[in-house]
Amino acid sequence: MSEAVDSYLYEVTSRLEALAAEARTGSLDGAVDLIVTALDAGGVVQTFGTGHSEAFAMEFAGRAGGLIPTNKIALRDVVLRGTRAVGALAGSSLERDPAVVEELYDISPVGEADVFIIASNSGVNGSVVGLALLAKSRGHKLIAVTSIQHTNAVEPRHPSGFRLSDVADVVIDNKAPYGDTTLELFGAGGVGAVSSITAAFIAQLLTIGTARRLASSGKTPPIYISANVPGGDEHNKSLEDLYKDRFRRDA
Repeated sequence: MSEAVDSYLYEVTSRLEALAAEARTGSLDGAVDLIVTALDAGGVVQTFGTGHSEAFAMEFAGRAGGLIPTNKIALRDVVLRGTRAVGALAGSSLERDPAVVEELYDISPVGEADVFIIASNSGVNGSVVGLALLAKSRGHKLIAVTSIQHTNAVEPRHPSGFRLSDVADVVIDNKAPYGDTTLELFGAGGVGAVSSITAAFIAQLLTIGTARRLASSGKTPPIYISANVPGGDEHNKSLEDLYKDRFRRDA
């Protein structure tokens, strides 16, 4: 087991180090520019991911140390707030359905100045590419977080023939390999997925970069503090009230 631990640690840390090295040279500056521009215009950051990529949206929106003007869009919203039946959530059919995005967009609290960040390891499923295309058609800037190696190795599932990376204004490579896993088990496939870890790191780097940019221009970054520390709820509510009805915080 210790050998496997060391191997996986290397696979994770080498990718985090690569992302950090690129960030030091400005690889994330374009994405930070789009986020800061949206916030300065009174917009919020709309985040979206399906499957395990929803973890990126959760890492960016609504957590301690994160930006307050952020909203997480989820496929389940078309059941909770839209017209789809609960059975639509079974399996992966909704994730691959490009027709779901019109309703998903319409029931989401999206403003004209908002910027979208969409995370998808494969970057080819119908709902992901569909929402990206719809957001762009409505005038929003778009940041994509995806595996360049994986997305370039598979065929797009959206009727347009586009991948998420084809649509975005800024593309961030999450450094995950094809298939996401990093360790091979003889005759049993792969284990040791990394995309959720690298995506969380990217989300935090974008948050840090945005907060620093706002602070350097003399603004107070609208950042959550933990609700589990004294005064946390009061601090957070006072800032959330500035963006009333611009985002949701569901259980």
